[in-house]
Amino acid sequence: MSYSPYPPHDQRYPAADAPVVAGGSSWDPGGASWDTPTAAWTTAPARVTVTPPRSGEHLLDVRDLRIEFNSRDGVARVVNGISFHVDPGETLAILGESGSGKSVTAQAVMGILDTPPAVVRGGQVLFAGEDLLTVAPERRRQVRGQEIAMVFQDALSALNPVFPVGWQITEALRSRRGIGKADARRRAVELMDMVQIPAASQRVDDYPHQFSGGMRQRVMIAMALAMRPKVLIADEPTTALDVTVQAQIMDLLATLRAELEMALILITHDLGVVADVADRITVMYAGRVVEHADVHTLYAAPAHPYTRGLLASVPRLDHRGHGLHSIAGTPPNPTAVPDGCPFHPRCPYAQQMCRMTEPALMRIGRLDRASACHFPPEALDARIA
Repeated sequence: MSYSPYPPHDQRYPAADAPVVAGGSSWDPGGASWDTPTAAWTTAPARVTVTPPRSGEHLLDVRDLRIEFNSRDGVARVVNGISFHVDPGETLAILGESGSGKSVTAQAVMGILDTPPAVVRGGQVLFAGEDLLTVAPERRRQVRGQEIAMVFQDALSALNPVFPVGWQITEALRSRRGIGKADARRRAVELMDMVQIPAASQRVDDYPHQFSGGMRQRVMIAMALAMRPKVLIADEPTTALDVTVQAQIMDLLATLRAELEMALILITHDLGVVADVADRITVMYAGRVVEHADVHTLYAAPAHPYTRGLLASVPRLDHRGHGLHSIAGTPPNPTAVPDGCPFHPRCPYAQQMCRMTEPALMRIGRLDRASACHFPPEALDARIA
């Protein structure tokens, strides 16, 4: 069965030099008003042959995932049809503000969602071609930790304060592989050395409160790697750490990904954190993917207004004397997402059609790049000019 998260090439954005006539589209590069969009494309872009991924081609392939939460305020559609994939040796960053659905997506992949109140309404989570949403609970448990592991964002809360870190690091090895106490301790020291904790053999019997925030995060990474998973999900791995320690943790994750040839998914709200580590970035807003691109393209030429706002809000050393940019407004309540484009109340480019019709995630050009905006990047650039 073939699948592609993007529409066919004849539904993509038009080429920048395509002529326009009055009729229906939203952008006229020749000068149509943004307030009364009336131009339509008449020339389709060049046809491109795209080979869609086959089932099982990607190591982890999430397709059209939909998750709801039932609450007293109504149904919250927290994840609304997102798709992404990642392969061995590759880093995918999933980016977005708090409440965008990033962590819920990760929990669904891991199979640790609380159901209820969460309900998976549709989609697939394919690991090596096997849909983890439909397998037996025992098989799900086998995959969790052993094939797909997760580093949680709050190390102090995730670690048990009454057990030494070495005991916690090897808990999965003892329970699943039945290794003895001496072998478990030796393996814990090896894992602590792997994540660059100094004097690992002396600190293996220390307790979580005896470590700094950065060292506790390294302990969490060691725990996740104990079973040598093929996919590692790191949920906000640098939260509450200073800038220097953040860089060290990100460098460590990049090194481990390369050495262990695993796939890495980084979940974050900070574009600056993933700039040097990620290969591709998926940007989420209100439970939807609004942009997907390789890291260099996204930083050099962001397509979606939300991504542009996120990039503009990153502090830069070459902008001395300029105030920090912020995106106006707040993310929508997941129980009351506005009609049309969910970003339109905060978007400086929003037009009437944005308030009425939700844009599809459409491919841009010939690259593995897509944006969920009614307007191609050239239109946004023209508006700024």
